[in-house]
Amino acid sequence: MRLAMAKGFILCADDFALTEGVSRSILALLGLGKLSATGAMTNRPHWPRLAGELAAFAGRADLGLHFNLTCGAPLGAMPNLAPSGALPPLGQVLRGALLSAPVRREIAAELVRQLDAFEQALGRSPDFVDGHQHVHALPGVRGAVIETIAARYPSGSVYLRDPADGVAAIRARGVAVRKAAVIAGLARGFAAAARRRLIPVNQGFSGVSPFDSQRNFAADLRRFLLRPGPAHLVMCHPGFIDEELATLDPVIATRPIEHAAIAGFSPPEGLQMLRFREFSH
Repeated sequence: MRLAMAKGFILCADDFALTEGVSRSILALLGLGKLSATGAMTNRPHWPRLAGELAAFAGRADLGLHFNLTCGAPLGAMPNLAPSGALPPLGQVLRGALLSAPVRREIAAELVRQLDAFEQALGRSPDFVDGHQHVHALPGVRGAVIETIAARYPSGSVYLRDPADGVAAIRARGVAVRKAAVIAGLARGFAAAARRRLIPVNQGFSGVSPFDSQRNFAADLRRFLLRPGPAHLVMCHPGFIDEELATLDPVIATRPIEHAAIAGFSPPEGLQMLRFREFSH
């Protein structure tokens, strides 16, 4: 398997603070130097307690906000989007964001609350913002995200994750092709809109997975590095299984498989695992 030439890639673990087990897995991989980024779900009750342990990796890995509108409870009232106090499924978020101005205002306010929670716990701004289930890049949601980030961090110090890549690259990797193409379609125009507001974004994205425990994730991880973009980002979902996870998220059995594969992973010759800012040097 030959890899296109590129300087390196970001390997980003999603879902820090989702559960204790997921968080412990990510902290262990950060300690091994096997990740270069992770996104935190600051609306989760584990966040205040675990944030201090994550803060130890500032400067060694990109630490970001994994903006969450679909799991658990929001940090403030959202009577239009989450009238019961529980965040709704992704389809309901998308419909509400597209059709309702009050929902869009609630989303913008919740983003501010989750950013505040990040900064209060770590004493610093996030390195990046992305979204659980890519919610940050969805039509109807992205406007609030881009405008909030542009206003709050006008220096361009915070980057946004673009979860799209070209169809040819997605096909060449051959992993969850249809799913990756759908995500890319939903995110179409997101990167251009961010750049218009002088917000940096990654260039190249992979890591979309079928979450099939019968697959060889170590092989898939190497496939995710086929045709990398000039500032390529690979997402992953490692974790240790705990009782709480089964009640919150459908991705369960593959998390320890991903953890083991990442723990044993070394980048192919010619590629380095990098933080985002290292691509510009």
